[in-house]
Amino acid sequence: MSRFLLKRLFSATLTLFAVSVLTFLMFFALPRDPVSSICSKNCNPERLERVRDDLGLNDPLISQYAGYMKGIVTGRDLGSAQGGRCDAPCLGWSYVTNEAVSDTIARVLPVTLSIVIPAAILWLLLGVGLGMVSALRRGTWLDRLAIGFSLTGASLQLYFVGAVLLLVFVYNLRLLPVPSYTSLFDNPAKWASGLVLAWVALAFLFSAIYARLSRAQMLETLSEDFVRTARAKGLAKPTVYGRHALRAAITPVVTIAGLDVGGALGGTVITETTFGIQGLGRTAVDAVRSGDLPTIMATVLIAAVFVVLANVLVDLLYAAIDPRVRLR
Repeated sequence: MSRFLLKRLFSATLTLFAVSVLTFLMFFALPRDPVSSICSKNCNPERLERVRDDLGLNDPLISQYAGYMKGIVTGRDLGSAQGGRCDAPCLGWSYVTNEAVSDTIARVLPVTLSIVIPAAILWLLLGVGLGMVSALRRGTWLDRLAIGFSLTGASLQLYFVGAVLLLVFVYNLRLLPVPSYTSLFDNPAKWASGLVLAWVALAFLFSAIYARLSRAQMLETLSEDFVRTARAKGLAKPTVYGRHALRAAITPVVTIAGLDVGGALGGTVITETTFGIQGLGRTAVDAVRSGDLPTIMATVLIAAVFVVLANVLVDLLYAAIDPRVRLR
Protein backbone atom coordinates (compact mmCIF):
# COMPACT_ATOMS: atom_id res chain seq x y z
CA MET A 1 0.00 0.00 0.00
CA SER A 2 2.87 2.37 0.81
CA ARG A 3 4.42 1.76 -2.61
CA PHE A 4 1.07 2.44 -4.28
CA LEU A 5 0.71 5.69 -2.31
CA LEU A 6 4.24 6.82 -3.15
CA LYS A 7 3.64 6.24 -6.86
CA ARG A 8 0.46 8.31 -6.77
CA LEU A 9 2.10 11.12 -4.79
CA PHE A 10 5.04 11.20 -7.19
CA SER A 11 2.67 11.44 -10.15
CA ALA A 12 0.72 14.20 -8.41
CA THR A 13 3.92 16.15 -7.72
CA LEU A 14 4.96 15.98 -11.37
CA THR A 15 1.51 17.15 -12.44
CA LEU A 16 1.58 20.12 -10.08
CA PHE A 17 5.09 21.01 -11.25
CA ALA A 18 3.94 21.01 -14.88
CA VAL A 19 0.90 23.13 -14.02
CA SER A 20 3.05 25.61 -12.10
CA VAL A 21 5.41 25.99 -15.08
CA LEU A 22 2.57 26.48 -17.56
CA THR A 23 0.81 28.91 -15.24
CA PHE A 24 3.98 30.92 -14.75
CA LEU A 25 4.60 31.05 -18.51
CA MET A 26 1.01 32.22 -18.95
CA PHE A 27 1.99 35.31 -17.01
CA PHE A 28 4.27 36.34 -19.88
CA ALA A 29 2.00 35.11 -22.66
CA LEU A 30 -0.87 37.45 -21.78
CA PRO A 31 -0.78 40.73 -23.70
CA ARG A 32 -1.34 42.98 -20.68
CA ASP A 33 1.83 44.53 -19.25
CA PRO A 34 1.89 44.15 -15.44
CA VAL A 35 3.93 47.34 -15.09
CA SER A 36 1.16 49.39 -16.69
CA SER A 37 -1.28 48.01 -14.10
CA ILE A 38 0.87 49.35 -11.26
CA CYS A 39 2.26 52.56 -12.66
CA SER A 40 -0.11 55.32 -13.72
CA LYS A 41 -0.42 56.58 -17.30
CA ASN A 42 1.76 59.56 -16.43
CA CYS A 43 4.79 57.38 -15.69
CA ASN A 44 7.76 58.19 -17.90
CA PRO A 45 9.95 55.46 -19.44
CA GLU A 46 12.53 55.79 -16.66
CA ARG A 47 9.88 55.23 -13.99
CA LEU A 48 8.44 52.27 -15.89
CA GLU A 49 11.89 50.71 -16.10
CA ARG A 50 12.44 51.17 -12.35
CA VAL A 51 9.12 49.50 -11.57
CA ARG A 52 9.96 46.67 -13.97
CA ASP A 53 13.30 46.17 -12.25
CA ASP A 54 11.61 46.30 -8.83
CA LEU A 55 9.20 43.58 -9.94
CA GLY A 56 12.11 41.44 -11.08
CA LEU A 57 10.81 41.29 -14.65
CA ASN A 58 14.27 42.05 -16.01
CA ASP A 59 15.69 38.90 -14.41
CA PRO A 60 16.09 35.67 -16.41
CA LEU A 61 12.88 33.69 -16.70
CA ILE A 62 14.29 30.73 -14.75
CA SER A 63 15.32 33.01 -11.90
CA GLN A 64 11.84 34.52 -11.79
CA TYR A 65 10.22 31.08 -11.67
CA ALA A 66 12.61 29.91 -8.95
CA GLY A 67 11.83 33.03 -6.93
CA TYR A 68 8.10 32.50 -7.36
CA MET A 69 8.25 28.88 -6.17
CA LYS A 70 10.58 29.81 -3.32
CA GLY A 71 8.08 32.43 -2.23
CA ILE A 72 5.35 29.79 -1.98
CA VAL A 73 7.54 27.71 0.33
CA THR A 74 9.54 30.25 2.35
CA GLY A 75 8.23 33.70 1.36
CA ARG A 76 10.13 36.40 -0.50
CA ASP A 77 10.82 40.12 -0.77
CA LEU A 78 8.56 41.64 -3.44
CA GLY A 79 10.12 45.10 -3.36
CA SER A 80 8.62 48.44 -2.45
CA ALA A 81 6.29 48.45 -5.48
CA GLN A 82 4.54 45.34 -4.19
CA GLY A 83 4.28 45.84 -0.47
CA GLY A 84 7.74 44.68 0.64
CA ARG A 85 8.08 41.37 2.45
CA CYS A 86 5.57 38.62 1.57
CA ASP A 87 5.38 35.69 3.97
CA ALA A 88 4.88 32.09 2.84
CA PRO A 89 2.86 30.97 1.06
CA CYS A 90 3.58 33.99 -1.09
CA LEU A 91 1.52 34.00 -4.29
CA GLY A 92 2.49 37.48 -5.40
CA TRP A 93 0.99 40.95 -5.08
CA SER A 94 -2.32 41.94 -6.63
CA TYR A 95 -2.03 44.84 -9.07
CA VAL A 96 -5.72 45.68 -8.67
CA THR A 97 -6.52 45.33 -4.96
CA ASN A 98 -2.98 46.27 -3.90
CA GLU A 99 -2.70 43.45 -1.36
CA ALA A 100 -0.96 40.12 -1.10
CA VAL A 101 -2.72 37.52 -3.24
CA SER A 102 -2.44 35.03 -0.38
CA ASP A 103 -4.59 37.39 1.73
CA THR A 104 -7.22 37.46 -1.01
CA ILE A 105 -7.18 33.67 -1.28
CA ALA A 106 -7.41 33.27 2.48
CA ARG A 107 -10.52 35.46 2.44
CA VAL A 108 -12.40 33.78 -0.42
CA LEU A 109 -11.30 30.13 -0.15
CA PRO A 110 -13.37 29.42 3.00
CA VAL A 111 -16.41 30.69 1.11
CA THR A 112 -15.95 28.17 -1.70
CA LEU A 113 -15.20 25.38 0.77
CA SER A 114 -18.38 26.23 2.68
CA ILE A 115 -20.40 25.97 -0.53
CA VAL A 116 -18.87 22.85 -2.05
CA ILE A 117 -18.29 20.47 0.87
CA PRO A 118 -21.83 20.51 2.37
CA ALA A 119 -23.33 20.42 -1.14
CA ALA A 120 -21.15 17.43 -2.07
CA ILE A 121 -22.28 15.55 1.02
CA LEU A 122 -25.91 16.25 0.12
CA TRP A 123 -25.64 15.26 -3.54
CA LEU A 124 -23.74 12.05 -2.75
CA LEU A 125 -26.18 10.93 -0.07
CA LEU A 126 -29.24 11.85 -2.12
CA GLY A 127 -27.96 10.69 -5.51
CA VAL A 128 -26.40 7.38 -4.46
CA GLY A 129 -29.23 6.59 -2.06
CA LEU A 130 -31.91 7.31 -4.64
CA GLY A 131 -30.07 5.32 -7.30
CA MET A 132 -29.72 2.29 -5.05
CA VAL A 133 -33.38 2.35 -4.00
CA SER A 134 -34.43 2.74 -7.62
CA ALA A 135 -32.36 -0.28 -8.66
CA LEU A 136 -33.64 -2.46 -5.83
CA ARG A 137 -37.25 -1.41 -6.57
CA ARG A 138 -37.00 -1.63 -10.32
CA GLY A 139 -40.31 -1.14 -12.11
CA THR A 140 -42.12 0.27 -9.06
CA TRP A 141 -43.38 3.81 -8.52
CA LEU A 142 -40.18 4.56 -6.59
CA ASP A 143 -38.15 3.64 -9.66
CA ARG A 144 -40.29 5.82 -11.92
CA LEU A 145 -40.06 8.70 -9.43
CA ALA A 146 -36.26 8.41 -9.32
CA ILE A 147 -36.04 8.34 -13.12
CA GLY A 148 -38.25 11.43 -13.35
CA PHE A 149 -36.13 13.21 -10.76
CA SER A 150 -32.96 12.35 -12.69
CA LEU A 151 -34.34 13.56 -16.00
CA THR A 152 -35.54 16.81 -14.42
CA GLY A 153 -32.20 17.51 -12.77
CA ALA A 154 -30.27 16.68 -15.93
CA SER A 155 -32.45 19.01 -18.00
CA LEU A 156 -32.13 22.15 -15.87
CA GLN A 157 -29.29 24.65 -15.49
CA LEU A 158 -27.85 25.94 -12.24
CA TYR A 159 -28.60 29.59 -12.92
CA PHE A 160 -32.28 28.73 -13.54
CA VAL A 161 -32.64 26.57 -10.42
CA GLY A 162 -30.84 29.18 -8.35
CA ALA A 163 -33.07 31.98 -9.64
CA VAL A 164 -36.22 29.97 -8.83
CA LEU A 165 -34.99 29.21 -5.32
CA LEU A 166 -34.19 32.87 -4.71
CA LEU A 167 -37.56 33.99 -6.03
CA VAL A 168 -39.55 31.51 -3.94
CA PHE A 169 -37.71 31.28 -0.63
CA VAL A 170 -36.09 34.73 -0.36
CA TYR A 171 -38.29 37.24 -2.14
CA ASN A 172 -41.78 35.69 -2.05
CA LEU A 173 -42.02 33.51 1.05
CA ARG A 174 -39.22 35.37 2.88
CA LEU A 175 -38.23 32.19 4.67
CA LEU A 176 -34.52 32.71 4.13
CA PRO A 177 -32.21 35.73 4.06
CA VAL A 178 -30.40 36.90 0.95
CA PRO A 179 -27.49 34.48 0.41
CA SER A 180 -24.27 35.64 2.01
CA TYR A 181 -21.25 34.21 3.78
CA THR A 182 -20.68 34.25 7.52
CA SER A 183 -17.91 32.26 9.12
CA LEU A 184 -19.03 28.94 10.57
CA PHE A 185 -17.11 29.73 13.74
CA ASP A 186 -18.74 33.13 14.20
CA ASN A 187 -22.38 32.13 13.74
CA PRO A 188 -23.19 28.56 12.58
CA ALA A 189 -26.91 29.27 12.11
CA LYS A 190 -26.28 32.33 9.94
CA TRP A 191 -23.59 30.42 8.04
CA ALA A 192 -26.08 27.68 7.16
CA SER A 193 -29.02 29.96 6.36
CA GLY A 194 -26.87 32.11 4.09
CA LEU A 195 -25.61 29.18 2.01
CA VAL A 196 -28.42 26.62 2.14
CA LEU A 197 -29.90 27.68 -1.21
CA ALA A 198 -26.54 27.21 -2.92
CA TRP A 199 -26.28 23.76 -1.34
CA VAL A 200 -29.76 22.79 -2.47
CA ALA A 201 -29.20 24.02 -6.04
CA LEU A 202 -25.92 22.13 -6.43
CA ALA A 203 -27.22 19.02 -4.67
CA PHE A 204 -30.35 18.88 -6.83
CA LEU A 205 -28.46 19.05 -10.13
CA PHE A 206 -25.54 16.82 -9.20
CA SER A 207 -27.62 14.20 -7.37
CA ALA A 208 -29.67 13.66 -10.52
CA ILE A 209 -26.50 12.56 -12.32
CA TYR A 210 -25.40 10.34 -9.45
CA ALA A 211 -28.84 8.75 -9.17
CA ARG A 212 -28.78 7.67 -12.82
CA LEU A 213 -25.20 6.40 -12.59
CA SER A 214 -25.79 4.56 -9.30
CA ARG A 215 -28.96 2.93 -10.61
CA ALA A 216 -27.27 1.69 -13.77
CA GLN A 217 -24.24 0.34 -11.90
CA MET A 218 -26.36 -1.32 -9.23
CA LEU A 219 -28.58 -3.05 -11.81
CA GLU A 220 -25.49 -4.36 -13.59
CA THR A 221 -23.94 -5.56 -10.34
CA LEU A 222 -27.10 -7.33 -9.17
CA SER A 223 -26.90 -9.57 -12.24
CA GLU A 224 -23.34 -10.67 -11.48
CA ASP A 225 -22.52 -14.22 -10.41
CA PHE A 226 -21.07 -13.29 -7.03
CA VAL A 227 -24.34 -11.60 -6.03
CA ARG A 228 -26.36 -14.65 -7.02
CA THR A 229 -23.90 -16.80 -5.07
CA ALA A 230 -24.33 -14.62 -1.99
CA ARG A 231 -28.09 -14.97 -2.26
CA ALA A 232 -27.82 -18.72 -2.72
CA LYS A 233 -25.78 -18.96 0.49
CA GLY A 234 -28.72 -17.44 2.33
CA LEU A 235 -27.01 -14.20 3.32
CA ALA A 236 -29.26 -11.45 4.60
CA LYS A 237 -30.34 -8.83 2.06
CA PRO A 238 -28.52 -5.96 3.85
CA THR A 239 -25.31 -7.99 3.62
CA VAL A 240 -25.81 -8.89 -0.04
CA TYR A 241 -26.78 -5.39 -1.14
CA GLY A 242 -24.73 -3.28 1.26
CA ARG A 243 -21.51 -5.25 1.65
CA HIS A 244 -21.18 -6.98 -1.72
CA ALA A 245 -23.27 -5.31 -4.42
CA LEU A 246 -22.84 -1.72 -3.26
CA ARG A 247 -19.09 -2.06 -2.91
CA ALA A 248 -18.76 -3.23 -6.50
CA ALA A 249 -21.21 -0.68 -7.89
CA ILE A 250 -19.74 2.33 -6.13
CA THR A 251 -16.40 2.38 -8.01
CA PRO A 252 -17.50 4.56 -10.98
CA VAL A 253 -19.34 6.85 -8.58
CA VAL A 254 -16.11 7.41 -6.65
CA THR A 255 -14.36 8.44 -9.87
CA ILE A 256 -17.01 10.97 -10.86
CA ALA A 257 -17.31 12.29 -7.31
CA GLY A 258 -13.59 12.94 -7.04
CA LEU A 259 -13.50 14.88 -10.31
CA ASP A 260 -16.67 16.84 -9.51
CA VAL A 261 -15.62 17.82 -6.00
CA GLY A 262 -12.07 18.66 -7.06
CA GLY A 263 -13.29 20.79 -9.95
CA ALA A 264 -15.92 22.52 -7.80
CA LEU A 265 -13.35 23.40 -5.13
CA GLY A 266 -11.38 25.15 -7.86
CA GLY A 267 -14.22 27.62 -8.14
CA THR A 268 -18.00 27.37 -8.43
CA VAL A 269 -18.28 30.38 -10.74
CA ILE A 270 -21.92 30.01 -11.76
CA THR A 271 -23.08 29.22 -8.23
CA GLU A 272 -21.26 32.15 -6.69
CA THR A 273 -22.47 34.51 -9.41
CA THR A 274 -26.08 33.33 -9.21
CA PHE A 275 -26.27 33.78 -5.45
CA GLY A 276 -24.04 36.85 -5.27
CA ILE A 277 -21.35 35.25 -3.09
CA GLN A 278 -17.70 36.20 -3.51
CA GLY A 279 -15.73 32.97 -3.55
CA LEU A 280 -12.72 31.63 -5.39
CA GLY A 281 -14.59 31.30 -8.69
CA ARG A 282 -15.82 34.90 -8.84
CA THR A 283 -12.40 36.09 -7.71
CA ALA A 284 -10.80 34.30 -10.67
CA VAL A 285 -13.32 35.77 -13.11
CA ASP A 286 -12.81 39.28 -11.70
CA ALA A 287 -9.04 38.84 -12.00
CA VAL A 288 -9.35 37.85 -15.66
CA ARG A 289 -11.55 40.86 -16.41
CA SER A 290 -9.18 43.29 -14.71
CA GLY A 291 -5.98 41.65 -15.95
CA ASP A 292 -4.76 40.93 -12.41
CA LEU A 293 -2.11 38.41 -13.45
CA PRO A 294 -0.80 37.33 -10.01
CA THR A 295 -4.35 36.56 -8.86
CA ILE A 296 -5.04 34.64 -12.07
CA MET A 297 -1.91 32.56 -11.52
CA ALA A 298 -2.81 31.86 -7.89
CA THR A 299 -6.38 30.78 -8.61
CA VAL A 300 -5.24 28.47 -11.43
CA LEU A 301 -2.64 26.87 -9.19
CA ILE A 302 -5.11 26.36 -6.36
CA ALA A 303 -7.67 24.85 -8.71
CA ALA A 304 -4.99 22.47 -10.02
CA VAL A 305 -4.02 21.48 -6.47
CA PHE A 306 -7.63 20.60 -5.63
CA VAL A 307 -8.07 18.53 -8.80
CA VAL A 308 -4.79 16.65 -8.28
CA LEU A 309 -5.53 15.99 -4.60
CA ALA A 310 -9.01 14.79 -5.51
CA ASN A 311 -7.51 12.33 -8.00
CA VAL A 312 -5.04 11.05 -5.39
CA LEU A 313 -7.91 10.58 -2.94
CA VAL A 314 -9.89 8.69 -5.60
CA ASP A 315 -6.93 6.38 -6.19
CA LEU A 316 -6.68 5.68 -2.45
CA LEU A 317 -10.41 4.97 -2.23
CA TYR A 318 -10.10 2.68 -5.24
CA ALA A 319 -7.39 0.74 -3.44
CA ALA A 320 -9.56 0.47 -0.34
CA ILE A 321 -12.62 -0.67 -2.32
CA ASP A 322 -10.78 -2.99 -4.72
CA PRO A 323 -7.46 -4.40 -3.40
CA ARG A 324 -6.51 -5.46 -6.94
CA VAL A 325 -5.80 -1.81 -7.75
CA ARG A 326 -2.84 -1.81 -5.37
CA LEU A 327 -1.04 -4.31 -7.58
CA ARG A 328 -1.00 -2.04 -10.64
